[in-house]
Order: sequence, then C-alpha cells, then structure tokens
Amino acid sequence: MKVACVGGGPAGLYLSILLKRQDPSHDITVHERDPEGSTYGWGVTYWRGLLDQLHERDPESARALDAGSVRWCDGVDHVRDLTARHSGDQGHGIGRHRLLEILAARARALGVRLAYESEIGPGTLPDADLVVAADGVRSALRTRHAAHFGTRLTAGRNPYVWLGTTKVFDAFTFAFVETGHGWIWCYGYPYGPDRSTCVVECAPGTWTGLGLDRASEAEGRALLERLFAGVLDGHPLLGRPGGTPWQTFRTLINRTWHHGNLVLLGDAAHTTHYSIGAGTTLALEDAIALAAALREHAALPQALARYEKQRKAALLPVRSAARYSAQWYENLPRYLRLPPERMFALLGQRHSPLLPHVPPQLYYRLDRAAGQLEPLRRFKRWVGPKIARTVHARALAARE
Repeated sequence: MKVACVGGGPAGLYLSILLKRQDPSHDITVHERDPEGSTYGWGVTYWRGLLDQLHERDPESARALDAGSVRWCDGVDHVRDLTARHSGDQGHGIGRHRLLEILAARARALGVRLAYESEIGPGTLPDADLVVAADGVRSALRTRHAAHFGTRLTAGRNPYVWLGTTKVFDAFTFAFVETGHGWIWCYGYPYGPDRSTCVVECAPGTWTGLGLDRASEAEGRALLERLFAGVLDGHPLLGRPGGTPWQTFRTLINRTWHHGNLVLLGDAAHTTHYSIGAGTTLALEDAIALAAALREHAALPQALARYEKQRKAALLPVRSAARYSAQWYENLPRYLRLPPERMFALLGQRHSPLLPHVPPQLYYRLDRAAGQLEPLRRFKRWVGPKIARTVHARALAARE
C-alpha cells in the first residue's frame, strides 16, 4: 500500500512506524511543511499506561522515549501562601522537540521517507492509496471537506498562554494567585533537566483588567513572573521566537473521520482541553488504532470505518472529563472559597460530571464518605453518567 501522511507530528510519525513494522513493503512518505527540527510548544505529558502500549507496539522507540523523559509522582498546589503536596500516579514529561526527534529517527530507520518543507495543500493531494490528514487542528485537508466531515469548533471562555521556564518543577505544580482583577493560575511540569512547561490561564475579565490584552509579550511575561514569583523562584518565563500569543482553547469535533481514501488523525480529528494532559496520548492512540484497523481489514472502507468507530467510542469518557475539567476552571471562585485541603481535593475531582451540580462542601463530604462505603461509590458511578446525559441532551435541545 502507498501511504501519504500529511503532517510530521507525533501521530503521523508513529503511524508510519507502525505501518512499516506491519509490512515493510508499504511505501510511506510523511510530508511536513516546516523544516526539520522546528516545532512549537515546550514539553508534553503522558502517563504510564501510554508507555506500556508503546512498548507493546514498538519497543525500540518506546525505550528511547522512556530514556528521554523525566518523571514525577507528586502534585503540588499553591493558593495564596498555602501549599499542599499529594502523591498520585507517575507522570512523564518530554520535550516536544525530543519526542519528534525520536520518532523521526525510528521512522527513517524503518524506511519511511520524511519530506520536510513539503507543503501539501487541499488541491494537491498526493497520489496514494491512503492519505492521512495529520496536519493539526487547522487541517487544510479537513477544511476542504468540512461539510462532509461535519466539523464543529467550539471556543472556550478563558484565555491562556503556553510558556516555558528554566525553573525545573519537581512535581506537577498548580499555583492560584489572587489579583485586584480576579484569579490567575498556572500549571507547571518538568520535561527535561533544565526546562519546564508553564501554562497560564485566567478569566477574560482578569486578562483585560491586568492589561495582558494590551501588553507586549515582554511586558506580559514580566507581569506573570511577578505574579508567580513564589513558584518560579526567580526563574524567567520563556516565549517562542516567533511569538507566543494568548488564545482560547478550541474544542474540535467531527461527525465523521474519513472521506474516500482520506482519513483524519490526531488533532485534525479531535481536540480535548489541555487541562487533562491527554493530547499527545490520544494522538498516538489514534495511530495505534488506525494501524490495527488497516492490518485487520484488507478493504480500505471497512478499515477506516472500524478505526473511526473504535476511536469515537474511546473518546467519549475523555471528552466528558475534558469538558468538566475546563468548566471547573471557568467556575474557579466556586471552589476557592473552600478550606485549602478541600479545594485541593476537588481539584482532583474536577473531571466528575456530578461535581457541578452538587454544592462543593456537600460533594467533598460525599466523596470522603464514598471512599469508605461501597454503596456510596456505586451511587456516584450510577448518578454521574445520568446527570451527564441529561445535561448533554438539554444542550442539544437548546442548539436545535
């Protein structure tokens, strides 16, 4: 089979690796419009479950990924001058640049052609049996057939900016700072021996009240460094050479993921809010599912239908978690009135569909009790999805 993958991000590169391992005779080219070694972003996160999946599919690239990652088990929360540390699952961080280096080297070693500075527009599709649109949330290939795919983009409320820092956090770090214009907060995690990612978010009124909508990049970063001095320990915040704009997160949903021999992969197919840290994991899992479907079904239409059905089902709980996580931050004052230990506990419960509909203090007490009583655990598992379905149905009805 001749495969053209448009987009040299993690999803496209990993798919090319898996397809070459399944059948070395596949003719695979990955087209990337940017020069090799140039990438956006800082570090990405993933969890042990993804690494286990990668070891099963391609041990060599998984070992390199594991060796190039940093790890943490703790979470640290800062609210004003209060700090709490708690243990959790092991997290992993790796620089996006290093991740792409590893996957590109492995793909080349297997015989994949990597064509950098190769712009593929919607009117110049490559001659191939399968064309994979792995060209991100702004996918030109998807946009050409947006009506067929049923593409829907929904903008979030809060502005955010994705920065780096030379401060190396020793845990996944949350910091909430109160200003005269409302709260502003950051998420920080390490991804290398001398760098961390630091994502800053706030409500629109806080953003404009602090003047971040009017400030230059340098002025804005200087203000953020002052606001988060308690966690940065004098280290600077870093922007990208080409500019690091504030933006609002866009949730992307497509009604269908394939059109003829064209199939969507990764952010071209779907996005989930960054606060659950699942973007890279979902992209790689898309590649795993598509490679498996192509292996199991000789006919391309059946393979693409199988891939779409499987991944849509797998995404349902993730999308729900991402939606409620984003809403938790959009309604942050509701939780910051709690005693710190309770607020921190509900931070860990922000994916729950039940939490927005129960007074926070009551939810905290129920959650504590549910940890000890099996009937209450069963009640939470039963009522949460029912509330989620009701809210979803009402939202659909309102749109109609």
